[in-house]
Amino acid sequence: MPETLTADPAAPDLDAVLARLRTEPAPSARTVWHTLAASGTVGALYDDPAPDTRWGLDPRRLRTVLTALDTAFPLGTTLSFCVQAATALPLLRDAPPDSPAGHTAAQALAGHATLALAVTDTAAAGSDLTAMDTRIEQEGGTLVLTGGKRWIVNATTADHALVLARRRPGDHFSHFCLLLVPLTAPGVRAEPADTLWFDGAGIGSLHFDGVRLPADHLIGSPSRGLAAFARRISTERLASGLWADALTSRVLTRTHRALTRRRIAGAPQWDNAAVRQEFAAALIDQQRLRALCDTVCAPAPDGPPPAVAAALLKAAGADTLERVLTLCARLQGAEAFERGGLHQLRTEAAMFGIAGGTGHTLRDVVADHTEVLLDARRTAS
Repeated sequence: MPETLTADPAAPDLDAVLARLRTEPAPSARTVWHTLAASGTVGALYDDPAPDTRWGLDPRRLRTVLTALDTAFPLGTTLSFCVQAATALPLLRDAPPDSPAGHTAAQALAGHATLALAVTDTAAAGSDLTAMDTRIEQEGGTLVLTGGKRWIVNATTADHALVLARRRPGDHFSHFCLLLVPLTAPGVRAEPADTLWFDGAGIGSLHFDGVRLPADHLIGSPSRGLAAFARRISTERLASGLWADALTSRVLTRTHRALTRRRIAGAPQWDNAAVRQEFAAALIDQQRLRALCDTVCAPAPDGPPPAVAAALLKAAGADTLERVLTLCARLQGAEAFERGGLHQLRTEAAMFGIAGGTGHTLRDVVADHTEVLLDARRTAS
């Protein structure tokens, strides 16, 4: 993890940007995105210097920004930023600059537009993308979109959604497309999710009732929507692992501080050997995750394919989060049950093992590439 948020002299002064945001009583996730994008912080992820070709951005800068956001804002705010910066915007940036998707990418980079990524379908389990029922039909030069998406980050706050939809029956990867949908278009309805969690993330459902769009609102080739999404989901998984490292580090730091201040029988709780052993086990877990983050962020032309490295990192991040937050909540005792306390964070952090691929899905990816990963280890040794 970077020692300072402004270690890169070419990047915008992130400390100063966050200081401006803190002058507001409770900046919304939308305001946070607009401010970071307008400052150049978002654009620097992709363009200054040339991005890592594996991810389409600079993973070290992404790590710095996610660490800063995790420290400054609730989980829902960071989640809102993460989906846009790691997945939605890179997908739009793959489109020609003079296309509607390209224009929207420019607006988002300037802080004038916010984005949602609408993949999880109302008609299918989240991990079964090819079973989706959201579909488009062609009427001359017009696309007609029907269906719905659920548990979508920024559903109620975004200006545009990138929607993965079916264009033909069947489950072949070429039967799915990505299209840009203005959320003010006739026939679009956003519905907030009935949940107590993720304040600021704008989570909800999107309903499409015969939404009519020009054919140029397709993003990329009509037959490459699922392939494009699969490519960029690796960057979202990378971000998930980097964020998990930042979050576990923050929680362990605060827990350690509490243990050194709280006294039992006249001595700091930290002096209790059983407490120290439990804390050390969580710290070892977190340090393993940090080492993996360092490895994945470093240039590695001979390392595993990005999809494998990202699956490995995301799975490790979710598992580490579960263990570390559970242990720290136990060590914090009653304080963990306070409003906004660690038990609430534990509940919200469960999404690290679901969104962007469940733990079982990711472990399958890792297992499929066992030989590659073991060969890489032997080479490194």
